Amino acid sequence: MKDLIKAYDDPKPATTTIATLLKRMQDKNFVDYVQVGRSREYFPLVKKKDYFSKHVNGLIKNFFNNSPAQFASFFTEETNLTKAQLEELQGIINDQIKKKK
Repeated sequence: MKDLIKAYDDPKPATTTIATLLKRMQDKNFVDYVQVGRSREYFPLVKKKDYFSKHVNGLIKNFFNNSPAQFASFFTEETNLTKAQLEELQGIINDQIKKKK
């Protein structure tokens, strides 16, 4: 917990705030800990990719009527992407299309 607090810029959050967040994350099975002396060493139970995948899919379902096309339209129109970035995304999509054949 000390390492987490140290990572924040001033004003740092209260120790109780960090403890509450860690407890909630543990209750949701996102993290767990091992006791090391008088300290707890926390570690992730969920991979970052899995966590983000679940939340992006939830975002698409809840805010874009479960339509990936609506999400992509909003994302590409509202994020000020450059032509090069859009072409890179197009390449990624084309690669995925080839893999699905």
